[in-house]
Amino acid sequence: MASIFQAWPQLRTAAPRLSKRLFIAKPCINSPIRPAVPVSRCAAPRPSVLQTVRWKSTQPLRNSATSEAAGRAAIVEAAATSETKSEAKASSFPKTTPKSVAYWLLGSAASVFGIVIFGGLTRLTESGLSITEWKPVTGSLWPGSPEAWEEEYTKYKSSPEFAMLNSSMTLSEFKQIYFMEWAHRLWGRVIGVTFLLPTVYFIARKRVNPSMAFKLVGICGMIGFQGVIGWWMVKSGLKDDLFEPGSHPRVSQYRLTAHLGAAFLVYCSMVLTGLNVLKEHRMLANPTAAAESIKALQSPVLKVFRRSVVGLALLVFVTAMSGALVAGLDAGLIYNEFPWMGLGLTPPRKELFDPWYSHAPDQSDLYWRNALENPSLVQLDHRILATTTFTAIMALMAYTRLSKGVRSTIPKDAKKGVLGMVHLVTLQVTLGISTLIYMVPTWLASAHQAGALALLTGAVVLYSRISMPRRAILNQVMRQGVPKTHAVPHINARLEAAKTAEKSL
Repeated sequence: MASIFQAWPQLRTAAPRLSKRLFIAKPCINSPIRPAVPVSRCAAPRPSVLQTVRWKSTQPLRNSATSEAAGRAAIVEAAATSETKSEAKASSFPKTTPKSVAYWLLGSAASVFGIVIFGGLTRLTESGLSITEWKPVTGSLWPGSPEAWEEEYTKYKSSPEFAMLNSSMTLSEFKQIYFMEWAHRLWGRVIGVTFLLPTVYFIARKRVNPSMAFKLVGICGMIGFQGVIGWWMVKSGLKDDLFEPGSHPRVSQYRLTAHLGAAFLVYCSMVLTGLNVLKEHRMLANPTAAAESIKALQSPVLKVFRRSVVGLALLVFVTAMSGALVAGLDAGLIYNEFPWMGLGLTPPRKELFDPWYSHAPDQSDLYWRNALENPSLVQLDHRILATTTFTAIMALMAYTRLSKGVRSTIPKDAKKGVLGMVHLVTLQVTLGISTLIYMVPTWLASAHQAGALALLTGAVVLYSRISMPRRAILNQVMRQGVPKTHAVPHINARLEAAKTAEKSL
């Protein structure tokens, strides 16, 4: 025994040069195995028939799970490559727009809301035709001398409104209506400048993402176009040949509707864009909760609800535009009762479709001209649209409460949005009926116009709460907020089944 320990250093030195056969157990040497098979295999036990059958039966499952996992990895890699290419194309533009841009957009929208109401007051006080020229730059200056005031007053004396309505107006009275129109135009210029300059800054300094840059440029174009429509509208009330001889001098109801509609579109664009930016920041701040919210919004149950909200917003917009026709024709000064119109719910058919409004010899334009130019039919159309809007909002409220799928899936803020629209439409209907009964007092008519824009705001806010985020934000939230075990459930289930089958072997 002592000799073995004494020879141990020599054995360790010689071990690398000895044959591997000296280190193999005797049972393995005597076993009937072919020399071509490696020694490590002969030392391992041979699998049983049952284990072999199990291995072969689970082979397709493992292959399918492995191929789908590889496909998923390829998809993720392709998406990452696509995002990298898009980022390279976008230069150094950020992925998300900062919150400051959203607050600026909402502030601009509030300013547009204010100018819409002030514009309604300008029309109700019959001040819109006091300035007979359109000077985009020099027109913003207030007449500061008696000579300048006399010049403006002389220009107004040549207008049809002064000759037919205000021939006894003094210079001091003219200054009052001049101030209303001048302030309205100046406010519009301020909105244009305070939106154009920040837009140039944000894009030049690359503070916004590319999609936001396009949206801001589009809103700038809409603001400029709105100014052009405004002068186009005023111009229609300065010439005798643009309205019927002997009639009340007023701007064209078509141009008035276009002017108001453009203002509504600018306002809605600002509100929706600003709310979407804030929504993206909330999602990125809490990706897990955002992923659950997106999962709920993707439910097929909410597809009908989302489309209903879009249709409802369009219905509110069309109703407001019919109100603009009512205002342009002074149709609120007739049939000052509700729900009756004379002896019945509607005036006589002969009054609604009067051939006097037709300009074609064959009266082919009888129906559409009466619908847009006959005060009786225009007021009836506005009543029908307003009643339809009220009924539709109440039906949407009932749908969210009675439908189990929608009630359990719709987000809480969307439920509050629907309830807010119910309150707004109730207030708006009350204001509309009161304005009609009291023969369109200025403060009630202005409040009714503000209620229309507030109701449209409610529809836009509700849509922003149930709409899906843009694709870039959606992908980022799903990567950060959705665990892999929930991302592709059918692939993970197959992988788990294959692992369970392998453990049983």
